[in-house]
Amino acid sequence: MDTTPRYPLPPRALWIGVVLVLELVAVVLAFQVLTSVECRATGLESACRALRGVVVRAFCLALILGVYLWARRDARQGFADMTTRGGGAVWAAVHLGGLALIFLPLGIVPADRMNAAFGGIFPALVMGAVLAGAGGLFWLARPVAWARWLRGRWAVLLALAAIAMLLPEAVGLLGPLWYWDALTRATFLAVALLLALVSGRPHVQPDVQIIGVDGFRVAVADSCSGIEGFVLITAFLALYAWLFRDTLRAGRFWLAVLPVALALSWTLNVLRIAVLILIGAHVSPELAVNGFHSFAGWLFFAALSIGVLVAVSRSRWLHAGAASGPRGAGPRLGDDDMAARILPFIVFMLSGVVAQAFWRAPELAYPLQAAAMVAALWYVRRPLAQYLQPPGGIAVPAGLAVGAAWVVLAPAPDAPSAALAQLPAAALVAWAAVRILGTVALVPLIEELFFRGYVQARIDTGGWPRRVAAVGVSAGLFALLHGRWLEAGLAGTVFSLLYIKHGRLADAIAAHAIANAVIAGFAAWRGDWSLV
Repeated sequence: MDTTPRYPLPPRALWIGVVLVLELVAVVLAFQVLTSVECRATGLESACRALRGVVVRAFCLALILGVYLWARRDARQGFADMTTRGGGAVWAAVHLGGLALIFLPLGIVPADRMNAAFGGIFPALVMGAVLAGAGGLFWLARPVAWARWLRGRWAVLLALAAIAMLLPEAVGLLGPLWYWDALTRATFLAVALLLALVSGRPHVQPDVQIIGVDGFRVAVADSCSGIEGFVLITAFLALYAWLFRDTLRAGRFWLAVLPVALALSWTLNVLRIAVLILIGAHVSPELAVNGFHSFAGWLFFAALSIGVLVAVSRSRWLHAGAASGPRGAGPRLGDDDMAARILPFIVFMLSGVVAQAFWRAPELAYPLQAAAMVAALWYVRRPLAQYLQPPGGIAVPAGLAVGAAWVVLAPAPDAPSAALAQLPAAALVAWAAVRILGTVALVPLIEELFFRGYVQARIDTGGWPRRVAAVGVSAGLFALLHGRWLEAGLAGTVFSLLYIKHGRLADAIAAHAIANAVIAGFAAWRGDWSLV
């Protein structure tokens, strides 16, 4: 079996896959970091845990399907053919509607009331998950196309789906096989050594497996020894061995690759525990001990598994007659027009999540966010150039009107940020300069590329019903991002209409930038940076 893909997946399918995985990560971050939902405190513990398990299982299913497509050339060719056209804007709207329904409680229920209100929001979360899942699946390809592709593959795909559904349970069932006292002690000692190297003398209680730094303590239990990583990487190696059984040299594979993979998994787990302890000591104890660290472990171990499999696939020593070595270089991602419209927005959103998760005062992280946005825009600079045209004259008054309306309708000023107030004068001036630059130059470009250049353009494919839907969806999503739903929805509608008038994204970008300049100037004058 040749491990070199001869039928690469179309960029559209790859982009949708990346977006769906990132959405999955964003949901976990939102409900386990921004608002920590504890199933035991919700009154619906079993239902809550089942819903949380759906996320992990969906993640496992996506990874297993990816390995299957990698191994089966005919399945990959059929998948590429059916996803080239896709399912249309209707299914994309269904997916986005489901996603909005999932995130809606975050804008309605205070974070400290989320556990108490979980019974009321649970139906919305379930319905949102169903709509987002079905919409994403059929956005990728139409139902009839899926039916044709699945014909003749039902048995193997059902088996793989069953493996994905049972993989989390396998971690629990097989975990005791790895509960070796020596392994737990080795993990504890390795974490202590790593902490001593990076933060001085850690607090260590070997008899009860407690370790920490700077007043923050955790217990390294047997389950912290990397059980999830061992089971996950073993399962993926077994799946790979079965799919590539025609060419794989099984003896070499299991005797050489499995020990190395397990050692790498254990090392990664030691690093993960040490980083979580440092986060708990210096950033956020809640982030270090809440449920997100478990999902983060699945992400890290899955990434390691895929990395090991890629290395194995390139080895002639492990494959009899398999083509190996570097594959032919494809088009550079940064030169893709779709990447120019989507990638900067993904970087923008992820940088915001990182700021919320790792800074007690997220506003202080804005210079790093701005640097990430600049890097993303620079990466896609070639296709981006076509959108930087001179705008039409109507963009200026439209932008001034939106900015003035946002300021006039603004709520009472928030209390000044204590973190900003403590900055030295020079540092505050530098921070304000970066904030204004980002607000006026970077954010309008990134948001318009995504909301108008991608979302609106994808839906508006002809006819007034689609055009109305395109404006409504793009403006609605824009409003959800900005909190002040009415004002942001109206602003998004104005930018959408500007884009429609001449078909130039430059008009919407310029109006958005002018509006943000008005708002940023007023925010600097009033000292209320929450306006931007």
